[in-house]
Amino acid sequence: MAQYTPPLRDMQFVMHEVLNVTDELKTLPPYADVDADTINAVIEEGGKFASQVIFPINLSGDQEGCTLDKTTHEVSPPKGFKEAYKTYVEGGWPALSCDPAYGGQGLPHLVNQCLYEMMNSGNQAWTMYPGLSHGAYEALHAHGTDEQKKTYLPKLTSGEWTGTMCLTEPHCGTDLGLLRTKAEPQADGTYKITGAKIFISAGEHDMTENIIHLVLARLPDAPVGSKGISLFVVPKFNVNADGSIGSRNPIFCTGLEHKMGIHGNATAQLTLDGAVGTLVGQPNKGLQAMFVMMNAARLGVGMQSLGLTEVAYQNAVAYAKDRLQMRALSGPKAPDKPADPIIVHPDVRKMLLTARAYAEGGRALGLWTTLQLDKELSSDDADVRKEAGDMVALITPIIKAFITDNAWISTSHCMQVFGGHGYIAEWGMEQYVRDARINMIYEGTNTVQSLDLLGRKILADNGAKLRKFGKMVQDFVEEEGTNEAMQEFINPLADLGEKVVKLTTEVGMKAFGNQDEVGAASVDYLRVVGHLVFGYFWARMAKVALEKQGGGDPFYKAKLATARFYFAKLLPETASLIRTARAGLPTLVEMEESWF
Repeated sequence: MAQYTPPLRDMQFVMHEVLNVTDELKTLPPYADVDADTINAVIEEGGKFASQVIFPINLSGDQEGCTLDKTTHEVSPPKGFKEAYKTYVEGGWPALSCDPAYGGQGLPHLVNQCLYEMMNSGNQAWTMYPGLSHGAYEALHAHGTDEQKKTYLPKLTSGEWTGTMCLTEPHCGTDLGLLRTKAEPQADGTYKITGAKIFISAGEHDMTENIIHLVLARLPDAPVGSKGISLFVVPKFNVNADGSIGSRNPIFCTGLEHKMGIHGNATAQLTLDGAVGTLVGQPNKGLQAMFVMMNAARLGVGMQSLGLTEVAYQNAVAYAKDRLQMRALSGPKAPDKPADPIIVHPDVRKMLLTARAYAEGGRALGLWTTLQLDKELSSDDADVRKEAGDMVALITPIIKAFITDNAWISTSHCMQVFGGHGYIAEWGMEQYVRDARINMIYEGTNTVQSLDLLGRKILADNGAKLRKFGKMVQDFVEEEGTNEAMQEFINPLADLGEKVVKLTTEVGMKAFGNQDEVGAASVDYLRVVGHLVFGYFWARMAKVALEKQGGGDPFYKAKLATARFYFAKLLPETASLIRTARAGLPTLVEMEESWF
């Protein structure tokens, strides 16, 4: 009953009309020959895979879930998942943005970003199986030994093997300094790893012949806390010298989590009983290597929620145009029918436009950030790499937290549009809400992302990264300052930019006296900065739409209408957020623990 159409036109608008990505890519040696036609052709085919192969098994996968055989420790995913993965591999999709040295196609990460948004719209639970492999690939590509790269990267690139990240333990979530898994050195240079990991997405399945686990563990003489963590690559099956599959490694799935959403993905409890692993990077420096994968995952989770926002919006719009209920307050809009379609009602439109504005704003931010990632990884100019890297670091917690928060709001609104049918499973809407709510928690809760943004990314460098982004905003404001048609977008953007500077200074000064002030303000603060970032990209999109609306294409008129809605109805949320952020710590600590 649900439907999904890949938003190719909007992706092309952002890439080619707003960001001019081909001009940017021409400055990066690996992508100098990539043109718009190539990008468009790839994402069109990717859209077909998302909508025609994995979308049809989304609802059934959610209802069926995964099955664990406790005797063999093997996990079977829902019907159709394995066959869809075979189609995915045969299409060459895992290799899209991977290094040609390991069999990759060498396309920009930007293109892969489009593919993954569409796959997350089509089926988030399925997409998490190959999605985590990209993080494992990036971590090994950046920090693996030559032998590890030779052994694992070609298979991860082809999709013949998948990867996971094994961080969390029963007593240890975000605070990785508490982890207890042990790694004992062996005479042959390997390590025997023993411990327990939980909440491991795609941790066990039969879709590929091997699974490559990246595992955090402690060496015998490791310092306490996070400074004593090392990273190891631990395959499900050991790999022989010739690259063939060897003996079963004792890393077993001992349980599957029964969770509120993403039922089609195997969230595994893994037990390691002397499993053989090899060290990735330097001893006790595992977090540095793992953060490559963790940051990729955080960007990926933002894209999961972007995909959910888009597909929920599409289905809510279709329903609102078809469902007849009551008459418009201003008089019948469909006099030939017994009632008006609910899309005529102002609050229904508000809910739909909220989801649309957050989807299109998130798409622009996601594509711009991925373009910066391509610059960071591929530019031959050290200054460009540094500037791009700073922007990726600043924006990553915003993508993870702001876009997932927005998806929770948007999918809830879209379910509301359906009324009673919204919480009936066959329509598919309640699944999007359940899945979206999970995205706010894993890969570092959104509160952790807020602390990361305010504490590490902004206050730790005295606002240097934020000032770089602020300069982009200010330059755009100055460029458009005399453009009368842009004032409805420029004025609130400029105003918010000034308020963010003042708020940052105020919170920073308070933090000098008490670091808990950062914790008191951070969640509201991230949402304020998230709106500044969205406002900037919405203003840029509005500029292009204003210039092109005269051509008669309704796309540009719709873009302008959505931009006006965003600035009038969503951006003003910052006023209350700034007030609550400024309220600070006192009212949070006045309550004695015994009074709760």
